[in-house]
Amino acid sequence: MTALTLSTAGAPGLRADAIVIGVAKGAEGPVVAPGAEAVDKAYDGKLAGVLETLGAAGAEGEVTKLPAPAGFKAPLVVAVGLGAEPEKDAGFDAEALRKAAGVAARALTGTKKAAFALPLADAADAGAVAEGVLLGAYRFDAYKDNGGAAGRGAKAKNSRSPLGEAALLGGKSRDRAYKAALERATAVVEELNRARDLINTPPNDLDPEAFAAVAQTAAKEHGIKVQVLDEKALVKGGYGGILGVGAGSAAGPRLVKLSYTSSKAKKHLAFVGKGITYDSGGISLKPAGHNETMKCDMSGAAAVFAAVVAAARLGLEVNVTGWLALAENMPSGSATRPGDVLRMYSGKTVEVLNTDAEGRLVLADALWAASQEKPDAIVDVATLTGAMMLALGNRTFGIMANDDAFRSAVHEAAEEVGEPAWPMPLPEHLRKGMDSPTADIANMGERMGGGLVAGLFLREFVGEGITWAHLDIAGPAFNEGGPFGYTPKGGTGTAVRTLVRLAELTAAGDLG
Repeated sequence: MTALTLSTAGAPGLRADAIVIGVAKGAEGPVVAPGAEAVDKAYDGKLAGVLETLGAAGAEGEVTKLPAPAGFKAPLVVAVGLGAEPEKDAGFDAEALRKAAGVAARALTGTKKAAFALPLADAADAGAVAEGVLLGAYRFDAYKDNGGAAGRGAKAKNSRSPLGEAALLGGKSRDRAYKAALERATAVVEELNRARDLINTPPNDLDPEAFAAVAQTAAKEHGIKVQVLDEKALVKGGYGGILGVGAGSAAGPRLVKLSYTSSKAKKHLAFVGKGITYDSGGISLKPAGHNETMKCDMSGAAAVFAAVVAAARLGLEVNVTGWLALAENMPSGSATRPGDVLRMYSGKTVEVLNTDAEGRLVLADALWAASQEKPDAIVDVATLTGAMMLALGNRTFGIMANDDAFRSAVHEAAEEVGEPAWPMPLPEHLRKGMDSPTADIANMGERMGGGLVAGLFLREFVGEGITWAHLDIAGPAFNEGGPFGYTPKGGTGTAVRTLVRLAELTAAGDLG
């Protein structure tokens, strides 16, 4: 991953391959952002006009490259758009800095070192720029080869490495707050990028057993207690939902429990992740065109895994338990059929009307398991419904909860870290649509409002009196389009930063 450093050096004398500056969109044209004063001075104060001549406006996502002025040791200036110029004394918000840094990091792929002269008013700004750099510099090329000439796993001839080093100018290298901000950014983004790697890994190399093995290795490294329930243990425990979904696959299901504990903790959070390592739809087979990206159906479990490890690395004073409900949903002679009834871990029976509504089945077992420990709150994360994508698009996840105040707190945390989210209701009238003449509940209800129906189904498996929220990340979990900001094509790691922030707020006593 890109190395981060803090530097008090001036931009002209710093040895680097490029200097990154910020440009804002002003009322009368582009405005050079704070941090780039030395660069602007070298252009005789006319840098904004030069950029405008080159077509720059300061819009978000914009990149303009130009030769560095005479006397600079770096040969290139990279101007990135920060969006609208803030009001006087307001400063740029953290997300604008993250996005600009991420865009610059992507634009500098193949570069050894870049100096970032973006606005740094305080340590929080340094942390935001650091996050943006590390998120934007991400690459997944584990399966790229050299056309077969150099053997499996070799780098492609035209493969360019991510930005090697980013020096944050204006950062106070001896200031504890600045150093802590970079350390936090590194820990969180390293784990988030590990989640991206898992999401991008082909399903023939990441089945439930392989995912569980990755979790075991990371847990051992970071002092996290881990428990893996295999098929035999799941049968003994009566986990009918997870077993039912995994029944059609040659790769058996798993339930992984990751427990990070702090001796100073006063609260306990449980995170539950949907981990369908490949979703064919089962007997209710998905139509052509809907299967190709279904390796991403374990994004919720990847986010939970990353968040627990990040909490451990940060040493947060809160107990965090992660539950990874892992299965592969495949059609075969042993697969669960529409019309089958499963007895869940909670004892409730579920009539399966559609085997492609499988995520709620594995989550139901894991939610009930999490509830038995009576945590202060449970948050589940899942690529659960196409309906949520229809409602909120590809970049925003939905938040449902059994407590309005907690739903608002989760929403605020998501927005704070730059993960677009929106609160959604749980209308009671939709529950009736899941009534079954055969079982306690069906796994399908009314078609309209399908994302909300799924939330109501999950609520049935949360222990009484436990605060709970459900994040449906079906839209933003996997980016099928081109990269933007600090978001790459493919797995995004959505919800990791929200979960980590919830853990931080809980540790600080600021979340209920």
